[in-house]
Amino acid sequence: MVLLTNAFFFCPGNMGKFQSKVKRNSSKYRADHHVDEHPLSQPIQQPTRAHNDAVTYISALKSDLCVSGGKDKAVVVSNWRTGTALKRFVGHDREISKITCVFGSNRFFSASRDKTVLMWDLHCKAGSTQKFHGHHLIVTGLAVSPDCTQLLTGSRDNTLCKWDVETGQCLLKAAVSRNLVTHLCWVPGESCVVQTSEDKSVRVWDIRNLQVAQMFPMKQYIQMHCDVSEDGNYCMTSSNGFGGQGCEATLWDLRQTKEKVCEYKGHQQSTTSCVFLAKHTWDTPLVATASHDCTVKVWERDTGACLSSLFLDCSGPLSSLAVCDEISILCASFNSGIHSLRIQSSLGATLQQVTSF
Repeated sequence: MVLLTNAFFFCPGNMGKFQSKVKRNSSKYRADHHVDEHPLSQPIQQPTRAHNDAVTYISALKSDLCVSGGKDKAVVVSNWRTGTALKRFVGHDREISKITCVFGSNRFFSASRDKTVLMWDLHCKAGSTQKFHGHHLIVTGLAVSPDCTQLLTGSRDNTLCKWDVETGQCLLKAAVSRNLVTHLCWVPGESCVVQTSEDKSVRVWDIRNLQVAQMFPMKQYIQMHCDVSEDGNYCMTSSNGFGGQGCEATLWDLRQTKEKVCEYKGHQQSTTSCVFLAKHTWDTPLVATASHDCTVKVWERDTGACLSSLFLDCSGPLSSLAVCDEISILCASFNSGIHSLRIQSSLGATLQQVTSF
C-alpha cells in the first residue's frame, strides 16, 4: 500500500484549538482494528511520510524502531534509521492523542479522542490485542509498567484508571476535580507515576492504591508534558504559553517537594515535549525540549544553559520528542512528519537533522 500525503496548513491563530477541537478527516482507513500487513523485512513501497496528516505523538520502541500516532487515526511502526514505514495499525475512530510502550518490547498502546486505548503487538496480524474503555472524554495520558502488566490512563474527564493489561479490566479509578490530565510518565523502579494537568499542577501518584503521593508547587501556566530521568530521581515538565511568557520546561527533584530545581527558558511558544537524554553519554546531564515555535533545544540539565537550538523550517508546531539512542532524537511535527535528529558531541551537543519521514 502506498501512503498518501495530505497537505496540512498551519495557522498560528488556531494553535490553541489543537487540543480541544479536531477537523474531521475523510480517511479511507475505516476498518475496525485493522492492520495493513507489511512484513518488517518488506517496507511499504515508496512512502513519502509515515502519516498522511499531523503526527501527534511518537515513542521509541526498539533500537531501530519507533511507533507514532497521528490525526489520520493510524498507529505506524517505522524504522527510524532508514525513515521507512513498516506497519500501519488502524482501529481508532478519531485521531491518536498519545502513544506509550516499554522500550525493547513488542507491545505498544495508543490513546485516542474516541475515548479508548488500544494495545497492539508488533507481530500480530489480527489488529489490536486489547481494548480499554472507561473514560468519558479524550484520553490524554498513558503510562505502562516496566513489566507491561499494568496500564495507567488519564483523561480530560478528570479521572485516572488503572488497568490489568491481560484482561482489560479496570482495577482502580480516581477522580480529582479540575484535573484535566495532559500527560503521564512512569517512574523507573517505583510504583509511581508523574502526571501533568491543565490545572497547572504536577502530581505524583502511588499506583498501588491510586492516591496522590505528592504534589509540586503550582506553576503559572498549564503543564503539558512530563518525563522522568533514568535513575528515577528527577522529573521534568513543560509549559504552554505565548510570546515567550510561560513556554518553559521545569526540573523537579522527586526526592523532595520543595521549589523547582531549574528552569529552561528560551522558547517563544508552548513547549509541548521534554525529555532526558542518556546520562552516561555526556560529561554533564542534558535534556531536550520541543515547541510550537518549531524549534528543538538541548540544555544542560543542572544549569539551564541552552547548548543548541535547531529550527525545523516548514514543520509547523512540534508535538513530541522521543529519545532513540545516545545521540539520536525523533521529533514529531504537524506539517512535515517525523524528523530524525542527531546530537553531535564533537560540536558541543549541536543538533543536526538527518532525515524526515
